[in-house]
Amino acid sequence: MSTVLANPAEMIAHGAPRVIHNDAELEMYTDALFRLTALESPSGSEVEAIELLTLLVERYEQEHYSVPKGDPVAVVRFIIEQQNLTQRDLIPQFGSESAVSMFMTGQRNLTLEQVRKLSARFKLPADVFIPKASAPHRPKALAKGHSRSR
Repeated sequence: MSTVLANPAEMIAHGAPRVIHNDAELEMYTDALFRLTALESPSGSEVEAIELLTLLVERYEQEHYSVPKGDPVAVVRFIIEQQNLTQRDLIPQFGSESAVSMFMTGQRNLTLEQVRKLSARFKLPADVFIPKASAPHRPKALAKGHSRSR
């Protein structure tokens, strides 16, 4: 066993990075990560620290701030809730209050331009605002393994 990992508990007691448990720790790790990534020529150990901190930050954010997989309306509702927004706050991305309302009630899909604007505003991939294609529909008889040509 390597002497570097001879006593991980002791390493953590002396300030080695550890699992993030709350938003205050997340902020500290994120600040440290920003400082490290701003270096022009990081050393080997600084590059490893960047990798480790990135893993820890990503793990915490996925557990506490992940965007739900779902339809675009559910994604937008989640964003509104998480950021304490109202539907009116989305008028710049939708063009009008009625367009926001019609989308939120499922009466209208997003246009390509609305997807672009939402993606840019919330710094999320555009595909989270695009409905997922459902599995191809198969007739019940064929789905059960029966043939139509009897």
